[in-house]
Amino acid sequence: VQLQASGGGLVQAGGSLRLSCAASGRTSSSYAMGWFRQVPGKEREFVSAISWSGGYTYYSDSVKGRCTISRDNNAQNTVYLQMNSLKSEDTAVYYCAADSGVRGGSYFYPGRYDYWGQGTQVTVSS
Repeated sequence: VQLQASGGGLVQAGGSLRLSCAASGRTSSSYAMGWFRQVPGKEREFVSAISWSGGYTYYSDSVKGRCTISRDNNAQNTVYLQMNSLKSEDTAVYYCAADSGVRGGSYFYPGRYDYWGQGTQVTVSS
């Protein structure tokens, strides 16, 4: 499975961005997907996740109410993260990840995910 993340950029505080993650490869449409973020010197942090059907979504407390995750299994198996009311503390490299269900564990745990995209930089200026 290959993951291609895009949509990052520079935005002012209070603004919005929509991140996209296009997945390709065998059975990628049946994978749960997640978004994580990381700043230098810190561990990768869970942001959001969505089940393979799109019926279940999960958010960290830090983004709940400001972000919406969705997926379109027809459009190149693309997962989106709509981020609104962005804050300076949202500045990070954002990674998408795919979960085949083999490893198990919490959606909040990076080790659950089998495949990772290359990351897209989000910078929020205050």
